[in-house]
Formats: sequence, structure tokens, C-alpha cells
Amino acid sequence: MYIKKKTIDDLLNNVFTSILKEGIEVIPTKGKNIEVFGASLILENPKSRLSQTESRGKAFSAIGEFLWYLSGSNQLDFIQYYLPKYHLFSDDGKTVYGAYGPRLFGKSPAKNQIDIITSKLQSNPDTRKAVLQIFDSADILESHKDVPCTCTMQFVIRCGKLKMAVHMRSNDAYIGLPHDIFSFTMLQEILARELGVEVGTYHHLVGSMHLYDRDKAQARSYLKEGFQSLEVEMPDMPPGSQWDQIEIVLKLEKTLREKQTINTKDYKSLNSYWKDIVLLLQIHAKFKSEDVNSINFLKQELKYSEYKIFVEDKLRRSNISNGRNN
Repeated sequence: MYIKKKTIDDLLNNVFTSILKEGIEVIPTKGKNIEVFGASLILENPKSRLSQTESRGKAFSAIGEFLWYLSGSNQLDFIQYYLPKYHLFSDDGKTVYGAYGPRLFGKSPAKNQIDIITSKLQSNPDTRKAVLQIFDSADILESHKDVPCTCTMQFVIRCGKLKMAVHMRSNDAYIGLPHDIFSFTMLQEILARELGVEVGTYHHLVGSMHLYDRDKAQARSYLKEGFQSLEVEMPDMPPGSQWDQIEIVLKLEKTLREKQTINTKDYKSLNSYWKDIVLLLQIHAKFKSEDVNSINFLKQELKYSEYKIFVEDKLRRSNISNGRNN
């Protein structure tokens, strides 16, 4: 399978179609699925990372999972706030063994892979050694409910652009793929801004690209929504390092997750890009409390108008009364 497209929806459309037509049935640990082995996907515009369809337009959970990575956390309660079924991947009901955050950022500066590869690219822009390792040899020594599907992430600077290639041993096309591409291309753009270069193409290389039997009907429904070739993209991140802004976002996310509310003054120091991300986190919290009035107010505060589509779609799918006032 080789697919090169401009947007996430163009990729998903072609991936689902190919698996449904050519997939071979296999029965691994997590259930029966149909699989295409050996997939190479190229996203030409990594900023077109959010699906515009009703079924796969999962902005809230995608942002939540990405921030879980950036926090360096392996705590189950963090990711369950955005993806409630994640308890299925926990060995002890408290942590997730395969969490990417600790593997990317480590427990000390000496083990922070992000900082290490950034330094390599700064000292030698032509290097081929800027590789992050996620899957580890220890992951096959014991049995765990969750072992990383991602093996490595490689970054190269070519022609003034930061390209990224991710190699995965396995990828769930319906649930996992949209979230993976979102998080990985966000990281790609963060590093591009840090390095002062443009964002290049994103390459997604997969051993087992599969579709579980339980998701076949949903994949077909996605295809029936129509071919989504809308070249909608997220706004550009501001120039320069994003980490100070991200640190503020992570603190606000934690407050929202624990207390469900923050004050406007808490994010005065955020630029418009990251302020919009916090507004989406606030909206997610208000969905949990079914506060429609606050959802509609916060929606109007979003600077990037395309985010409003995700809020409106979720309101349509929810059972919250439009007249409810909390």
C-alpha cells in the first residue's frame, strides 16, 4: 500500500478503501481484523491533520492524547479523561505501560530524547541520526496489555524543511491512525519552529495496517460521508520555541482536568495559537458538565474559525439540550 495525499481525509479514504478491498483476515491478540502488510503513507501537508468528517473529526481527544505525550505522563486517569476506554490498556488500573510520554522525555535531562535529537539537528542539519526510539527490546520480554505500536520517529532537514518518518509495527486504521498522525505531525511542527525551518512532508510507515472487524461498519459509513478532499489546515504555530507556551498549556490542562474550570487571566500570557488549544480544552470540560451556554460562549472566543466546526459537530451528536443553562 503506497498512498500520497495532501490531507488526512484523503489518506483515510484511501486507506479504508484499500484495506476493505485487499485486507487478509488475521486474529492477533486484540481481536479479529483484516490487514494489509507493508503500508507507506505520505501526508504532503502535515497541518491538514484534523479530519473534517463527522465520524473521524476528533479534535478534543486528539489534543488530549497529544498533551498526555508532552506531559511525560503514564497515568491512566489523565488519558481516560479524553479516551474513557483506555483502561483496557492498563495492567494495574493506574498507569499505562506503553505510554509514549516517559519514553520520549525520560525521567532526567540526559534521557530526554526530544532535546537530544533537537541538539543533533542544530549542530548538523544534514544528520541522519535524529531518531527517537519508542518500542524497546524490553517490550517483548514480558506480557503487557499495551505495548507501543510506534517503533521509531526520524527527523531530517532537507531543502530547508523538517521531514518526519514514523515507523510502526502495527496501526489500527480506524481508531489509531487519525490520532497518531495528529500527534506526530504536531511534534514535527513544534521541532520545525524550534529549528527555524519550514514543515516538510510527513511519512507514515506501517508493518501491519489493519481494520478490526468491530470497526468495519464505521469505516464504510465514513466512506459514505463522501470524499473529503477539503484542504483545511490548522494555523501555523508562531515562530521560535513553543516549549514555554506548552508548559503553560499543560498546567492549565491539569487544572481543568482536576477542577473543570480556569480563569481568563490564567492564559493571558498565551499567544493566539495556544490560547485556542486551551479554549478547546475548556469546551471539552464544559461538555462533561453539559454546560451549553458556556460551550457556545467559548466557541465564539476561538480565533481560528475552523475549530468551531468540531464544537458544532459534537453538539449535534450529544444529547445535551440547547436550552440547558448550568
